[in-house]
Amino acid sequence: MQKKKITHIITGLNMGGAETMLYKLLKHIDKNRFDANVISMMDEGIYGEKIRELGFEVISLNMKQGRPSIKGIKKAKKNIKDTEVIQTWMYHADLFGYMLFKFSKARKLIWGIRRSNLDPNLNKRSTILVAKINSKLSKKVDTVVSCSIKAKEVHKEFGYFDENLLVIPNGFELNQFSPDAEAKPKVSKLIGRKSDIPYIAHVGRWNILKDYQNFIKALNKVNQKGIKFHAILVGTNIDNNNQELMDLVKKYDLINNVSLLGRREDIPVIMSGADVFISSSSGEGFPNVIGEAMACETPCVVTDVGDSAYIVGNTGKVVPSKNSYALSKGIIDLLNLSNKEREHLGSLARQRVIDNFDIHQVTMQYEELYHL
Repeated sequence: MQKKKITHIITGLNMGGAETMLYKLLKHIDKNRFDANVISMMDEGIYGEKIRELGFEVISLNMKQGRPSIKGIKKAKKNIKDTEVIQTWMYHADLFGYMLFKFSKARKLIWGIRRSNLDPNLNKRSTILVAKINSKLSKKVDTVVSCSIKAKEVHKEFGYFDENLLVIPNGFELNQFSPDAEAKPKVSKLIGRKSDIPYIAHVGRWNILKDYQNFIKALNKVNQKGIKFHAILVGTNIDNNNQELMDLVKKYDLINNVSLLGRREDIPVIMSGADVFISSSSGEGFPNVIGEAMACETPCVVTDVGDSAYIVGNTGKVVPSKNSYALSKGIIDLLNLSNKEREHLGSLARQRVIDNFDIHQVTMQYEELYHL
């Protein structure tokens, strides 16, 4: 049987929700039925080599962010000659893929949208402009895949054509993210702290939508209540070199309560070693980190943005965004539970991920889209 050729076009291949989902999709796709290559509009980031190791070609156009080049366009056209389906990830790649599709022999174009917040005050002007252009073109696309229910609603209101909007959630690798009885001692050794107090984990890059200020203020309120804890913060630019973040930590008197670990590869260990996981964002689509923490049997406190509340269901706490008092109360509520009660919530959380977001189920939904 001849394999069907899929070309994925993505803005870049550094750490992010879309990039991670693309990698997981390629990792689990039926390689007997589908072949694929990946075109990165910028460089190959951290996922380029990982995707290549799966056996797929990665082409980097090395274009500057938001600036298509003639050389890049020619290189992309050369690499889509024999593709049957073009699938794109994020706004700029959606628009770029639309233009390439018009000059290709591909028979299907699938777009991907990841954001649930198109507030002009929280997004770059160029991002809003491209989203507006895409909304006008969306009627001519075969399928627009939204990673979340909320993102679908937001884009429909923004002007996207409703009839081809489809929700496929992010999927989670349950063998990669799973409970680890030895995780807390490992984390304790990593941060140089005793493991006799609760650990609070937060994973996310330094970005306005992650709302670190809200999180730090909430931790301050927990600290003022006399509740003992240690917070472990992980993500790109979440380290002692981030002066703005360090100023926040000092301002709220949390120097002895917080470890800033930067970007790491051992996220499952940190999530499993935490007693509580926090998502403090002011805007999300379908945040992977929540499902990953749940798969590690760690109960979560999340802000009610994007599909965060839908992911958590009744296995954690959902609080309003941009409200440090509500966030602190949610944290305190979970910390006040007994270990046995938190373990029960964690068990429910993992089962919810198994039932709704297993990567194998999600991959099959994408494979269905590739039928011509």
